[in-house]
Amino acid sequence: MTDMLSENETAAHVDLFSKFDPLIEMRRNLLSTGQEDPFGLVMERVVSPTVAVCNGRETILLGTYNYMGMTFDPDVIAAGKQALDDFGSGTTGSRVLNGTYAGHKAVEQALCDFYGMDHAMVFSTGYQANLGIISTIAGKGDYIVLDIDSHASIWDGCKMGDAEVVPFKHNDIEAMEKRLRRIPEGAGKLVILEGVYSMLGDIAPLKEMIAVAKKYGAMVLVDEAHSMGFIGPNGRGVAEDQDCLDDVDFVIGTFSKSVGTVGGFCVSNHPKFEIMRLVCRPYVFTASLPPSVVATATTSIRKLMHAGDKRAHLWENSKTLHKGLKDAGFQIGTDEPQSAIIAVIMPDLEKGAAMWEALLHEGLYVNLARPPATPANMTLLRCSLCAEHSAEQVQQIIGMFTRAGKAVGILG
Repeated sequence: MTDMLSENETAAHVDLFSKFDPLIEMRRNLLSTGQEDPFGLVMERVVSPTVAVCNGRETILLGTYNYMGMTFDPDVIAAGKQALDDFGSGTTGSRVLNGTYAGHKAVEQALCDFYGMDHAMVFSTGYQANLGIISTIAGKGDYIVLDIDSHASIWDGCKMGDAEVVPFKHNDIEAMEKRLRRIPEGAGKLVILEGVYSMLGDIAPLKEMIAVAKKYGAMVLVDEAHSMGFIGPNGRGVAEDQDCLDDVDFVIGTFSKSVGTVGGFCVSNHPKFEIMRLVCRPYVFTASLPPSVVATATTSIRKLMHAGDKRAHLWENSKTLHKGLKDAGFQIGTDEPQSAIIAVIMPDLEKGAAMWEALLHEGLYVNLARPPATPANMTLLRCSLCAEHSAEQVQQIIGMFTRAGKAVGILG
C-alpha cells in the first residue's frame, strides 16, 4: 500500500479540463477584442413572444424556437397559475412513484388526441425523451441507422443504449439503403430520422426513407421537435405533411418549441409501448414535470389543434424572410424556405460573431451556431421565426440584416 501511495504521489497530475483547451482558447480570442459573448446573453425582461429587453434595449427575438408564440397566450398562462394554486410548485418524485398527477395524464391524453395515436409518454425534457426511448428500445446486438446530422440527444441515446450505430450521409436515401442492406439477417433495426433538421432548417424526404426502412424490416423513429405545431395540415409534423405518419413507429417531440414550455414526449401506436414506463431509465429515475408546466402544455397542445391561421401566417413570414435575405445578397442554408428556421451562412466564426453583435446593436437577437454543432464546419446565424412576428417586424429584420451585413463587410 505504501509503495502504491508513493507511486501515485509522484505521478504527473492530469488536468481533466485540458481536453477543452482549444475551445477555451477560441472563446478567449473571440472575447479579447471586446466582443460581447454570443453564448451568454441575458434577457432582462421578456415583453412578448417576439420582443425582449437585452442590455437595456428592446430587441426583436429571432432565435427562440417559439414558433407558434404560445409563451404569452392568456389561456396557457391562466392554466399554469391555476395549477400552481391547486397542486403546488412541484411533484418531488418520479412518475412511477408519487410524480403522476392528474395533469400528467391530461397532457398525455392531449398528445394522443393531437397525433391520433394510442400511447403518449411525457419526459422532463426533449433531450431526455430521445435519450430514454432510443437507449431503451435499441441495445446491445441491435443496429441503429441514422442521419449523420442527427441532434446531439439522438447520438447520446444511441451511445447510452450500446447498439451498433451506422450513420449515413444527410438526407441520402441511397446511402441509408446501403447501410440497411448490410445489417445481418434477424438483427433488431431502428432507423432514426428528423422531420426538420435544426441547423439549416431543411426537411427530410421521410416518405421515401420510411418506405426503404420498412422494406428491410426496420422500426422507425422520427424526431419532429422543430415541426410539431407548425408543419402539416394539423401541425403534426413533416410525417403528416408527407402522408406517412401511420408508418412511423415512434414520434419524439418537445414542449420547448411550438408548445412554449418545457418537457419532451414520445407518441406511438405500438401495442407493447406502455412497458416503457417501467424499463426506461431516464423516465423512471428522474423527477416528473411540475404541475404548472404540464397544465400549460396541455392547454397549448389543445389550442394548437385549431391553429391553422397561425400556421399560415408563419409560412408567410418564412417565405418573406427567406426571399428578403437572399435578395439582399446573403447565402441561405436552403434554396427555398422549408420550415420556420432560416440559416444564414457566415464566412467564418469571427465574421459570424461580428455580425451577431452588429445585429444585437441593431436591436435583433439571432442564434450564432458554430462547429462542431453545425454541418460541414459551417458558422451560421440561425433565425427562428414566430407566428407572432408581424409583417412589419419581418421587414424590419431584413433591414437590420442588410445594414449589419454592410457594416461588417459581408455584403458589398
